[in-house]
Amino acid sequence: MGSKFSCTVMIVAVGGIIGNCGFWMADGGCAQGSESAIPNPPSEIDATPAAAAAPAPLQVHLPREVTVQGSLLTLGQISVVRGDPALVATAARVGLGQFSMPGQKAILDRPTILSRLAAQGIPAGQVRLTGADAVTVRRFQKTISMDEFIEIGKTFLRQHPPGPVICEATPTVKPKDLILPGQVQDLRVTPQFVRTATRGFVTVRITVTAEGKDCGVREIPFRLRYQGHRVVTAQEVPEGTALTPENVKVETVVSDQPEPANWKPPYGLVAVRTLAADTEIRSDMAGSTQSPVVVLRNETVVIRIQQPGLTVTAVGVALQEARAGEYVKVRNADSSRVIVCKVNADGTVEPVL
Repeated sequence: MGSKFSCTVMIVAVGGIIGNCGFWMADGGCAQGSESAIPNPPSEIDATPAAAAAPAPLQVHLPREVTVQGSLLTLGQISVVRGDPALVATAARVGLGQFSMPGQKAILDRPTILSRLAAQGIPAGQVRLTGADAVTVRRFQKTISMDEFIEIGKTFLRQHPPGPVICEATPTVKPKDLILPGQVQDLRVTPQFVRTATRGFVTVRITVTAEGKDCGVREIPFRLRYQGHRVVTAQEVPEGTALTPENVKVETVVSDQPEPANWKPPYGLVAVRTLAADTEIRSDMAGSTQSPVVVLRNETVVIRIQQPGLTVTAVGVALQEARAGEYVKVRNADSSRVIVCKVNADGTVEPVL
C-alpha cells in the first residue's frame, strides 16, 4: 500500500453547517474578529427603555473573520448581538454547527444565520443584519488531542478505503497529543498511507503544519475488519441435495479478511454429505452437480494399464458403483485378487500403482 493517497483537511462549509464527527470541547466562547473584537461572554445586550413597550428588532453585526475557542459554534460567538434582552439571550444560544477536525474553517453567510434564527422562533422580519455578508470562522487551538488524531485517521480511511467494505478500523497505538506553538492561524493536517507488510493492518501518517511550517507527525496503525457473508443450513440437508434459498440462509458477518470480489451464494451446489441444521457451509461441504455413475456394482469392467508403447488389459468385476475420477475396488477375474482402481470416463478402470 503506497503513500500516493493523501489529503489535506481544510473543510469549508459555505452557507452550511459543519457536521458532528464526535468532538465535543467545552471551552469558552472568546472570539476575535478582524472588524471588531467579540467580547467574552460573546454577546452584548443593549436594552433601551422603548424595548419594554414593544420588542425592538434584533441587531446582529457580522465581522468578516472571527477566531473562536472550542468546537461548538453559536451566534453569540461569531457576532455582536443587540436588541431586546429576551431576543438577545435566545439568539446568542443559536447553534451554527461544530468543528470536527483541527484546521477546519467555516463560512457562515446571512441566509444560514437567518434560517437558524427562524428555527428558534425569531423570524427574519425581527432581525437586522449589519457588517459582512459572511463570516469566516476559525478555531483557536493550542493542542491536537489523541482522540482528534484518531478521528482524522478514521475519516481518511473512510474517504480512501484500502479494501472492500471495511466496517471497523481500530487503532492499535494511541498517538500522543501535539502541543502547537502559540496562536496558529493557518493550521493544516495531512494524512497519508504508510506502506506496511502486515496483513489486515494499515498505518496512517498524519503531518501537521502551521503557517507552512511542520509542527509534528503522528503515525497510527489500524487493525481492519471487513464485512462479509457466511452460508448456514436452515434445515437438515441430506447428502446429494442441491443448496437452494429454501434450505440455506446467507448471514452478514465481520471478518479479519476481506471477502473475495467474486463471492456468491452456493446455490445449485450439492451437499457431499448430510449437513445438520445451523451448519456453516465450507467449501469442502458442497460441490458441483455429481456426474453420472459409469461403473455399477458387480459389473464386468476392463482393467487397463497404459504406458508409452505398452498397453495391458484384463477383466475384472467392480465391487461397488463409481463415477468418473472416483476410486473403486475391482476383483481380477483371473487371479481373484482385489485391487483399487481409478475409474475413467469411458468406463474402464486403471490400477493405482
